[in-house]
Amino acid sequence: MSSALAPAMAVQVPLWHHYLQAIRSREASRAQDYQRAENVLLTVLERVHAQDPRFLVDYSRDLEALQFALRSSDSPVDMEVPLRVDAEALLSEEPGASEMGDGPVTCRLGVPREGAGLEQWVTDDVFTASLNSSTKCCGHIVPSKVLHVLKDLLVAAIVHCKHHGLITPGSLKADSLREEELRLSLLVSSGWRTIRFNVVPVVRWKHRVPVLEGAQRAPGFPEGSLKRIISQEVALVPASAQLWRVSMDYLLTRLLSALGSLPGHRLDSLSILDRVNHESWCDSGQSPGLTFDHLKAVLLWASVLFPAPEDWVELQGAVYRLLVVLLCCLATRKLPHFLHPEHNLLQDTSLDLNALYQRVEHFASQPEASLRIHVTHLGRSPPPRIGHGVKALLQLPASDPTYWATAYFDVLLDKFQVFHIQDKDRISAMQSIFRKTKSLGGEDS
Repeated sequence: MSSALAPAMAVQVPLWHHYLQAIRSREASRAQDYQRAENVLLTVLERVHAQDPRFLVDYSRDLEALQFALRSSDSPVDMEVPLRVDAEALLSEEPGASEMGDGPVTCRLGVPREGAGLEQWVTDDVFTASLNSSTKCCGHIVPSKVLHVLKDLLVAAIVHCKHHGLITPGSLKADSLREEELRLSLLVSSGWRTIRFNVVPVVRWKHRVPVLEGAQRAPGFPEGSLKRIISQEVALVPASAQLWRVSMDYLLTRLLSALGSLPGHRLDSLSILDRVNHESWCDSGQSPGLTFDHLKAVLLWASVLFPAPEDWVELQGAVYRLLVVLLCCLATRKLPHFLHPEHNLLQDTSLDLNALYQRVEHFASQPEASLRIHVTHLGRSPPPRIGHGVKALLQLPASDPTYWATAYFDVLLDKFQVFHIQDKDRISAMQSIFRKTKSLGGEDS
């Protein structure tokens, strides 16, 4: 191909696909960097297990590499360390409503007085005896104590692995280990990239997921995928010094993987918005903003609200489906957890949702400015890609969620040229979701 023809060919590549190609060009190297760093940490955790068999090594983490490759930011990655305990033999004691609040389900893990095979969990380093002799349990497994034991084991394991040449020199330093917010933060070097892992002790736990149990086949997901996913255990992770909480991160990642098995641009749209969020809305990570988990929840809801395969065939249309759901969430200040819709993911954030709404709206009305990935793309600001009528709808004030009533939201979707929607039931479904979460925190005006 002649050099004169090359620029002309490049121009023919739509900007959205050019941006996606740039993101995909980094995915393989990011996945490799992650896997090298993970291998280092797994080697250390194997030594932790050798020192104390109560702590296991989780090798079933292939989906974490996929998720890390999809992201543009280098935010911390959780590394779960399962505890070797028969969870069914433990007693789950839920605290009172005043202690629980509106967040995920929390509990204490009690050891029954007649519990067999739990002797290793009633030692002082991880256990606190009960002062009430009338209770069914003799005491509780304490998250803060478990964290302290795991931290000491990690330090000793790192020193051992370095001394015996089991890990690459310089890949991991014991002095980078920090206890932060009920998890252990550790930096691992992989080539030129440094990845921060949050090492978290977990108890594998059977837990009902009413949202999934009530749906034999959720629209937008592969047939049979929900039944397989619901059979998986959830994790109990430290919620405070004394309490554990239910974490469904693994189930959400499985759901994300199930969407990736479908044809279309579901995961591509997530990657694009995560990159735009990191580079534009969060000023390359310098300003607080949405997390990958927020955007993942948006994709999961969008997949249910727009279940038809043709909804995801065209890349720009796929991105705008996420944008419409995201704008509605920011305007109403409610992003329901996908598996626990009563929990609002925007409730306890310190984000300026009004300012964030304006940034997302600006991208929706004129995306080109954020889709430039190279200095050669700089130039005059292009005209908006959508009409002024639709732009006016996008600029509905985030401070007044009443504008996002069903009728307005319906008109917004109809006006977008990238949408071809006949099924208005999905609009009612979204409004129903947000009405159900109306009582959750965050002010409506």
